[in-house]
Amino acid sequence: MGRLRLVLADDNYLVRQGVAALLREVDTIELVDTVDSLDGLLRSVEENHPDVVLTDIRMPPAFSDEGIVAAKRIRAEHSDTGVLVLSQFVEQTYALELLSDGVAGLGYLLKERVSDLDELVRALEAVARGGSALDPRVVEGLVAERAKTAQSPMASLTARERDVLQEMATGRNNAAIARKLHLSERAIEKHISAVFQKLGLVEETETNRRVMAVLAFLDASGS
Repeated sequence: MGRLRLVLADDNYLVRQGVAALLREVDTIELVDTVDSLDGLLRSVEENHPDVVLTDIRMPPAFSDEGIVAAKRIRAEHSDTGVLVLSQFVEQTYALELLSDGVAGLGYLLKERVSDLDELVRALEAVARGGSALDPRVVEGLVAERAKTAQSPMASLTARERDVLQEMATGRNNAAIARKLHLSERAIEKHISAVFQKLGLVEETETNRRVMAVLAFLDASGS
């Protein structure tokens, strides 16, 4: 993948300028525009056709869920543009809303992750490729909440299988999951196979099963 063409949206001037300065230091990213509102973001995407958008969750006019609204609209109208949404706090309802139509090309990170530039770039690259990138703290909360429900397929997963599924949801591949959990790739493959089996995902392609496994514990697909 060449340089990622990126549009940044945040209503806070200092935050917008600070993040822009960080992104300009990354050789693999071309910052094509910065905007401060929902309308400005949608116009910029129409005009610039970026590879990826990095947007705050709350912007004018209502300072509620404009980033979510923008993400869903952009993905519907510009399927080649990935969207990474930033939130100040862990807001599971917004995460579920964002991913209610699928996880492809979407990400949800806490703003504190911006300070880890490598992690931010990895997330941007993931959503630009059509993958997903979910903040580990958000995923942890969603997994725990779903596991409380006896009827949920999550209840049948072991603790290690939930760990693997959590890492899968953040967009990591098997090798990266193995490094994060200090396990062999073969062990990760076995855990993922068990997750697919327990969630009833045995007839789909590998890519579809990974997406559907994430959706299963997010309770966002109704599948």
